[in-house]
Formats: sequence, structure tokens, C-alpha cells
Amino acid sequence: MKEFFTIGEISKLFNINKKTLRYYDEIDLFKPSYVDKNNKYRYYSIDQFECLETIQYMKELGLTLNKIKYHLNDLNLNSIIDSLEYQNQIIEEKIAELKNMQLSINKKISQIKDATQLDILDQIREFDFNQRCVIEYREKISYKDVELLVRKLAQVSSYKVCLTYGDVGISVSKENLEKQLYEEYDSAFMMVEEGLYEKELIKIFPKAKYLSIRYNGYHEDAPKYYKKLRKYIDENNYEIIDDSIEIQLVDPSLITCESEMVTEIQIPVRRKEND
Repeated sequence: MKEFFTIGEISKLFNINKKTLRYYDEIDLFKPSYVDKNNKYRYYSIDQFECLETIQYMKELGLTLNKIKYHLNDLNLNSIIDSLEYQNQIIEEKIAELKNMQLSINKKISQIKDATQLDILDQIREFDFNQRCVIEYREKISYKDVELLVRKLAQVSSYKVCLTYGDVGISVSKENLEKQLYEEYDSAFMMVEEGLYEKELIKIFPKAKYLSIRYNGYHEDAPKYYKKLRKYIDENNYEIIDDSIEIQLVDPSLITCESEMVTEIQIPVRRKEND
């Protein structure tokens, strides 16, 4: 039976790159049985196979090389159980993250399909929405710099923000809505499940009646539709109770035809009390 194997043979037997084996040697994770003094060739013994199999197994479980090295130096069942339980916790967190992403993707699919209903464009509709939770980044900015505002939103939280699949939008403040100033935005937001983010980043859009209008176009086209909503508000004895919600229902990065771009504005309102 063959006693020693070259690095190339080990590479083929275990389907592992020779550079990886050399790196394992450098960090004292998996060293050759001996190195030829003349040609510096590395040779491995069959007794080392089990150790390399253990390293590969631990890597598949997601353990870092430092953790693997630690456990190889102190192999016992308790330490292995602790590592597996720790890794299982990480896997559960990743599963939850993927499930949330899947929910967001499915929601986005429904949103895009809904946005293709061209017969409701330019029409004001009334909806009753439950309370909605968002993470928010506040900064006054013009429509020209909306993308910069959204980028800043992505940086403010230590949690992952999925901008492509989430409901990401911008707001005109209640004060500016009342002054009929629609050229400046006051915040960017992303709708999230309540309790997932830092409290200081959270804003709650109230449970209320919302006036909504959709149109073909981008944020720079919005003032015309804010004015239309304002006229409806005045004519129907409503008053504004919070910031607007402005969302591009189709992400601009996903389309090449401008006619497919659909934006929606929502403004929370209530009936004015009789004098």
C-alpha cells in the first residue's frame, strides 16, 4: 500500500486546490507529514486523511478556519456539540433572512403585476390602511438627489436592507404638503416588519384613510399629481395628518421603457371636524 502522497495527489483525492493545501500548511492547520529537504516537495501520509476529511466537513458546516483549528487542537465531543449548536443558530438566522427575502420578492412580484393596471392611472382612490412601520432617514433633498437619499437610508442601519425587493419610498413632510411645496423631499424610507430595527430609525405611518394616485413617470413628475390630490382634499373636506408616501412601483433599474414606469403617491387624511 502506498505510504505517502504528493500535494497533487491529495488535491485530486479530496477535490481541494493545491493553493488551499499550501495555505493550510502556512497557518498550521494541516501540515504535510514531511517536506523533502532537497526539492521542498510536500508529502502526506494516509493517516492524515481523516484529519483533512474533518476539516472539509467543518468547512461545509460553515465554521471558520480559526474555529476549525481550535477544535482540531482540542477535539472532544462537548466542543463539537457547542460548535454545531452555534452553527445551527447561524443557519436558522440565515433561513429566516431568506424567508423574509422570499416574502419581499413575492410582494414585489404582486406589486409589479398590480402596477400594470393602466386603467387606474391618474385616478384618485381612497384606501384604509393599517399602521405601517418603516425605517427612515431624514434629510431635505430635491428629486434630483433621490437616489443619494436612498443610498444613505441603506447605510443607517446595522441590519441588512433589501432595497431591490422592499417597498422603498420618499416623503414630502406634512408641513410642506400643507404649504403646497412639492419640489423638496424630507426623508427616504423602507417598509419593514415592526421590531426588526433600531427604535431611533423607526417611523410609523398611522392607521388611516389614504388618498392615492398612480401615474406614468418618475419623482420629478410628482408635483402635478400632488396638486391634483390637494384639490381633492380641499373639495372633500379632508385634512392631511402625516407625511406623504411616494413609491416607484417598478424599480427603474428593472425597465428600459419609460412608459412602464409607474409611481404612486399616498397621503393620509381625515375628515375635518365641523366648525
